Amino acid sequence: MGNITMNLEEELQQTRKAKKFNLWLGIIGMFMMFAALSSGFIVYTASGVDKGIKTILPQAFIYSTLTIVLSSITLHLAYSAAKLGNIGRQKLLLLVTVVLGIIFFVVQVQAWKVLTEQGVYFINNNASQSFIYVFTGLHLLHIVVGILVLLRALTGVLKGIPQGDNVFRMDLATVFWHFLDLLWIYIYVFLLLNQ
Repeated sequence: MGNITMNLEEELQQTRKAKKFNLWLGIIGMFMMFAALSSGFIVYTASGVDKGIKTILPQAFIYSTLTIVLSSITLHLAYSAAKLGNIGRQKLLLLVTVVLGIIFFVVQVQAWKVLTEQGVYFINNNASQSFIYVFTGLHLLHIVVGILVLLRALTGVLKGIPQGDNVFRMDLATVFWHFLDLLWIYIYVFLLLNQ
């Protein structure tokens, strides 16, 4: 009986390592994609085909930045609560993080509305301006995935999954969400420097 339990535990640990490895591979892939887009933008604008972004970024980007940073803080606190077994606090902070993620999404869409009111469209004569939509749109797709990951973690804790599984889900969700936070800060600063 003890051997079977040990084998199951080893198998669980191997599965968790594989899932975490896959997460890191995904993060590296996303990082490379945004690095390639950044390089493409720099090369394109250096060619002088158009005059760069030449638009003021919407104020909404500042609010979305504050929102996503706050959501990383609430998720970190939720993860800490999970490790301590404080399920009530974890549920509340996870729910707040999900709501902040949804607010981030809505604010980003509002920023697009402001851009279109300024005459900046995805398809126009200035491809540099289109990069704003490419960067923010791809990031928003990842935010949707991040919200789904957070909802999976929340569903698990609501269903009362075992503590080890709960902490592992929170670990994956936290790593992914913090990456999305850092990625947004990079995108925003990059766009600011090139506006």
